[in-house]
Amino acid sequence: MTADKEKRRAISREAARRRRRVESEVFGDLSGLLPLQPSVRAHLDRPSVIRLTLSYIRVHALLRGTKAEASRAVTNAQVTDDGEERRGRDGGCDEREEEKDTEDVKASEETNMYLRILEGFLMVLSTEGDMIYLSDNVSKYMGLTQTELMGHNIFEFTHPCDHEEIRNNLRLTAEEVWCGAKRDFVMRIKSALTHRGRSANLKSATWKVLHCRGRVKVCVAPSSVSCLLLTCQSLPLSHTLLSTHTFTSQHSMDMRFTYCDQRVTLLLGYSPEDLLGRSIYDLCHTLDTNCLAKNHLNLCLKSQSVSGQYRMLVRGGGYVWVESHSAVIPSMRPSKSRPSAHQPLSILCVTYVLSGVEEPSLKLSLAQHVHGCLSGNLSLKKM
Repeated sequence: MTADKEKRRAISREAARRRRRVESEVFGDLSGLLPLQPSVRAHLDRPSVIRLTLSYIRVHALLRGTKAEASRAVTNAQVTDDGEERRGRDGGCDEREEEKDTEDVKASEETNMYLRILEGFLMVLSTEGDMIYLSDNVSKYMGLTQTELMGHNIFEFTHPCDHEEIRNNLRLTAEEVWCGAKRDFVMRIKSALTHRGRSANLKSATWKVLHCRGRVKVCVAPSSVSCLLLTCQSLPLSHTLLSTHTFTSQHSMDMRFTYCDQRVTLLLGYSPEDLLGRSIYDLCHTLDTNCLAKNHLNLCLKSQSVSGQYRMLVRGGGYVWVESHSAVIPSMRPSKSRPSAHQPLSILCVTYVLSGVEEPSLKLSLAQHVHGCLSGNLSLKKM
């Protein structure tokens, strides 16, 4: 009995070793098929191989519909006017392959150039919130590599208070099935970058505010994937004034002006003294108050936000299109050396004027009407 038991144990151990060897070979072959650098593949564990494989399968399914449409367009273009299809000779196959390789290299270089200009990264989200794809420059902004994030769910890395807003953007309505709807929202996500730009442990990660913009891609075919194609840009705490069509302002938490620089006079006609104590809602076009209110709410919840494009009233009449980048400045606590240094929370805004004055003769507020009457009276007195 003892000999039979030892024999069965030896057979079981050998079967287990064979099974583990086959599994290692399968995972090795699967890892070799991933479009990653050999140095990256060498450090992947089995769960990561499975996660990345599933992500690339979904990316392939997503791109398959686009390639099918492109191939149909090429096929139609190859049909001659008399209805006969042009067929290339066998000798032209090598030339076409070389041209394709050259085009792929150019496309890769063009993509890298766009990512550098964008100052952000690309993200593809499924309707369930899975991060199907991220561009490899994501580590520059989050301190986490592409392979560490792909295949994970976005809700594992975002602030719990932002989950409902993310779900609303992932949800597709019946109207959006037929037209690619736009998406524009702000969310907080974990960042392993330190203030010196080094990568830290994910357990000590901080929240980074991202401005996400993109479109919905709906795939009707069952093998394809419906998703969001997003560009994600981190919102800096400070901005550089790039041109004369920019002005800075500071506000209390209810968005009343406490400071505004002199550029506003050239752009909107107001002097900084005219704006002190006034609410920014007084200068906003009535139809754009929801846009400004959403920006205000994001500021109170997430400390940073981008308003999107809205109309700001000009003093003499009409309006200009603007976009405001805003951040909450934390209060300064009093210290022994500066006992009176305590300051309340305030909001810093950098506003970019995107257009010239539109409909300058149109009065959209009582303040514009009063200023127009005063200007008219002054001109009559001079006459």
